[in-house]
Amino acid sequence: MLARIGNTPLLRLDSLVRHLPNVQAHNGQPATVELLGKAEWYNPGGSVKDRAAANIVVEARSAGKLAPGKILLDSTSGNTGIAYAMLGAALGFPVTLCVPENVSLERKRILQAYGANILYTDPGEGSDGAIKIAQQLAERHPDLYYYADQYSNEANWRAHYETTANEIWQQTGGRITHFVAMLGTTGTFVGTTRRLKELNPSIRCISLQPDSAFHGIEGAKHLPSAIVPRIYDASLADENLEIVTEDAHAMARRMAREQGLLIGVSAAAAIVGSLQVAERLKIDQRATIVTILCDSGDKYLSEKFWNEG
Repeated sequence: MLARIGNTPLLRLDSLVRHLPNVQAHNGQPATVELLGKAEWYNPGGSVKDRAAANIVVEARSAGKLAPGKILLDSTSGNTGIAYAMLGAALGFPVTLCVPENVSLERKRILQAYGANILYTDPGEGSDGAIKIAQQLAERHPDLYYYADQYSNEANWRAHYETTANEIWQQTGGRITHFVAMLGTTGTFVGTTRRLKELNPSIRCISLQPDSAFHGIEGAKHLPSAIVPRIYDASLADENLEIVTEDAHAMARRMAREQGLLIGVSAAAAIVGSLQVAERLKIDQRATIVTILCDSGDKYLSEKFWNEG
């Protein structure tokens, strides 16, 4: 199971930017911009969160923190929980998850299928409410639980430092000029950015987050109004862009209907942000923009936005 995580394909999305006047071919030369998306649904648990969850589990077991008899406990909006539940079933440890009640129906059913113990929390409090409940349980029963705490666990960002960034570098042949990613636990952005900046300090790394506290981009955090993850390093981003939920929904529909790619809402938001980056490039400026497509759209099919627009 662990060996199947990572080495996901990098998909070419160049057709999304070819209409922009600043990236069209000039003087008979090919277009100057590449837009690439890392298809993280190829991981066995179906999302980018497999990387962090696997590294958290491996490091905890190596350190004796997730010893036999201990229950892995964490808060999650869905994807990390799915990864924990999958790994728990495969490796033989129990999993208890604190999950906001309003996560998609598909995620709930997947967690149930893997046999995780699910504690649903107040949907109005979002991921922060789930975090608080998990913290309370961990404090009350330290001998029962190993509290993975993905928002504070250094193994989270290290997973992306060691795998995601190096894969992107190799897959682009070192051509990457811009890295764009949504902020949730912030592990993907922090770890990937740290390594990419070591490989080439001139790579611009742009973080994305919802434009308001009340948003519909599942798994993403509006940091000004949320509990800021302890692993987050605000100094890493060259720029931070805000994404409107409706724009992400519209992009998810567009990708399905025009590109034949069924992607999740945060993946769609990442593409929206990547297009904003592309729109501001100078004429003839060469760029290879890489973003993270966190998961596919199959976990969101019960959502109403598919029928809008």
